[in-house]
Amino acid sequence: QVQLVESGGGLVQPGGSLSLFCEAHGSIHSFSAMGWHRQAPGKQRELVARITGGGIEEYADSVKDRFTISKVNRKNAVNLQMNGLKPEDTAVYFCKIEGATVFGPRSSPTDYWGQGTQVTVSS
Repeated sequence: QVQLVESGGGLVQPGGSLSLFCEAHGSIHSFSAMGWHRQAPGKQRELVARITGGGIEEYADSVKDRFTISKVNRKNAVNLQMNGLKPEDTAVYFCKIEGATVFGPRSSPTDYWGQGTQVTVSS
């Protein structure tokens, strides 16, 4: 019922910048937050950044002051601007929408994940 379409990512040198974009498609009535998580090889998936419907931002300590998440006006979408990238930022980045409900009867809040996009920081 809800699909997340991700774009951006790729290969960048240390200190460089990348932007990730995620848009939620479907008959979305409401949601509580959207954001990005990442998973590096051999590690657990972790929160990178999220933003609530009310605009409250949350960041992992490791990306504060380097990454910025923002909502895209008039769309169920978010942008993640990543500056000062480090090799340890290398991971698959997954978009997530939290507590999404769709138009129609008996829609309960549900979390959805995107397919993931690779970010590689290397010289």
